[in-house]
Amino acid sequence: MQPEVFLSVFTLMLIALGVNLLAIKTRIPYTVLLVIVGSLLVPLSHFEIFSFITSFQLTPSSLFFVFLPILIFESAYNMNFRNVKENKFSMGLLAVFGLLISTVFIGFVGQWALALMGLEVPLMVTLLFGAIISSTDPVAVLSLFKEYGAPQRLTLIFEGESLFKDATSFALFMVFLDIFIHGYTGFPTVLEGIFSFTTMLFGGVVFGLLMGFMFSKLIQLVKGNEHLEITLTLLVAHFTFILTELISEHLVIFGHAIHLSSIISTLIASMVMGNFGRFKMSHGVEEYMEKFWSYFAFVANSLVFILMGLMFANLSIELKIAILPIITIILVVVIARIISVYASVSVVNTLQLEEHIPNNWQKLLSWGSLRGSLAIVMVLLIPDNLTLPSWKFAFSIKDFITAITIGCIYFTLLIKATTIGTIIRKLKIDALSSQEESSYFKSNALIFKDVLNKLDELLLHKQISDEQHHDLQKQYQTLYQKHSSEAKQKQKQKQKQSNSDRLTQDMLSLFALSIEKNELKEIFRRGEINEEGYKKILSILEIQSTRVKEEKPLLYAPNENFSQRISLRIMNLLRKIISLPPKAYDTEEVYLYYRTEYKLTTKVLHELAELENSHLREIFNEKQAVDNLVKIYQHLQAKTEARMKQEISANQALLDRLNQQAAKNLLHDLQNETLSELHQYEIITTKLYISLKKELNP
Repeated sequence: MQPEVFLSVFTLMLIALGVNLLAIKTRIPYTVLLVIVGSLLVPLSHFEIFSFITSFQLTPSSLFFVFLPILIFESAYNMNFRNVKENKFSMGLLAVFGLLISTVFIGFVGQWALALMGLEVPLMVTLLFGAIISSTDPVAVLSLFKEYGAPQRLTLIFEGESLFKDATSFALFMVFLDIFIHGYTGFPTVLEGIFSFTTMLFGGVVFGLLMGFMFSKLIQLVKGNEHLEITLTLLVAHFTFILTELISEHLVIFGHAIHLSSIISTLIASMVMGNFGRFKMSHGVEEYMEKFWSYFAFVANSLVFILMGLMFANLSIELKIAILPIITIILVVVIARIISVYASVSVVNTLQLEEHIPNNWQKLLSWGSLRGSLAIVMVLLIPDNLTLPSWKFAFSIKDFITAITIGCIYFTLLIKATTIGTIIRKLKIDALSSQEESSYFKSNALIFKDVLNKLDELLLHKQISDEQHHDLQKQYQTLYQKHSSEAKQKQKQKQKQSNSDRLTQDMLSLFALSIEKNELKEIFRRGEINEEGYKKILSILEIQSTRVKEEKPLLYAPNENFSQRISLRIMNLLRKIISLPPKAYDTEEVYLYYRTEYKLTTKVLHELAELENSHLREIFNEKQAVDNLVKIYQHLQAKTEARMKQEISANQALLDRLNQQAAKNLLHDLQNETLSELHQYEIITTKLYISLKKELNP
């Protein structure tokens, strides 16, 4: 590569940083500003001194094999299997059924609308475009959803739809492109297309599961070597993606070429890594991973969107020719999205496949569909010489599809993205729940109470004058009294509605569950519970948190049954077939599970006892609610303690060994913490720190 290309890349990244700062100040979506700035760079590049800016350009290979796996992994890594399972019908119908409706509608209605303008565009062209533009990009929308407080389930549905629709739309695009190139021969072509679409999806899922579990196992084998763990996570996305493409080129079964979806396989492998592989990583690596991949996704998105602006400004088709077709197609795409969302969601609601999806959510899903990087990838994959006998225009099919695709992307970024906040407010999707409303005033009262205490401390240490203390105290005392009064007023209103105790109880429950999650993570880090037990307890705690947030009753006895894991069930089934007795769980494993539960309940009870002396008493000021939760956790603690004794009653030697091992782990952690503290405060040199670290951790 020429030096100008590298200079172009780093200059674009520097510009992207400036755009990011501008986006934060103006509160305009980052991706919107990137595309606008990218368009403005073209006239700037005409000056000789800035001509290097356009040296780096998007190519099908760079987008497909470098950027796309990064974007897929970053999004899918944090997708929880349990959340996907709970919303599988809405996500699946929007990603498959909705895609097909949108593609067909855009294909046929788009051709008809363009014909009214005198543009006789072949149906295959509009269908190919329909598959391209039906994919949705969650990057800008999800940040806006979080900023404006969209419900968690709505955010999950949109993110899941976007991820899975990326895969299905790309598979459909490849089917149409293949038909485009090889021609349509009637019903056999339709059957072949359906077969190809199906094998892409299901084959991609199977291969993705295989790669995900393989890399998870590899990470477990190198646990403790942080550099190898990070390298393996970096490899899983690109290795899965590229290997899927290579297999698709050479896999033939019974004379039929079998294609697998590289996007689906990478998506599934990334989800497996996020749901199973992350628990096999070292503590430091697992915490670092999210930031690591978030940074890579930021760089990839920045370059893709800024280069998208450069692409649009360099289109070979004249804007005066393309503007009317673009506006027409934008209207068709908007209507297609509305129809596909309402048709898909109506199936979910009518058949009661999942919890009801409200009408205002459907409106937001219809409007909040942005298009982005994947659409550009598909456009670039169209061959430059692609044509049809009926194509009579001076510009190529690729130029035409590129123009209307980027036009639609611009519309979604400049119009839809900038109005999502307004739509959310008008639809009252950001309205606070009863629990949030009560928490709002209590939290503010707590914040201003802490500020007042800090002011007294500053005065005591002579860091502010008496006059400054008086002025600031008066200002914050007014704010404290205002929010404290509002909190009491809301509490009285809720008492009249007979749900005040429930609100405080829910807030306390979330507080207790948060304590349990943090303590559980520490116990797992110290090696006091195995991965299976850790995931089981964590899943229970997450289910409990979700129920509280959805204002559903808490499940108060989640740990009564220690169910067998799938591998043990399969093993016992095989043993039954060959007339062997079933294998039960190891006593040690069950005991450690209940001992962890006991430690979690003990930790919560300790923190609840300290509430009276904590600054949080401003929020949890209803003694009855605290007492109720204490009774629940005391009951759980007693039951868990009884199960511990039951499991270990006949094996005192095992109990002694486990207690000794737990004590050793705790003391080992303490030694490492003390050593790190000595190094942090420069009491010992780096050389001595490394030497002592090796002795402690041989």
